[in-house]
Amino acid sequence: MSTFLFYLTLAAMAAVLVVLLIGVFSMARGGEFRDRWSNKLMRLRVLLQAIAILCLGAFIWWQANH
Repeated sequence: MSTFLFYLTLAAMAAVLVVLLIGVFSMARGGEFRDRWSNKLMRLRVLLQAIAILCLGAFIWWQANH
């Protein structure tokens, strides 16, 4: 279980990084893509950050109690 939570946490953090980089590049590039997707990417990033924090908390809790 510990290994599963570790890899799940890494995957969630990687997903946050990918969405963050897409958002930064779209802001730098500008244009229609930015106008259409910037708000959606920001919302997705916040959701993924919440998931990553929950996974990290579960991983730390599991390590401390098992």
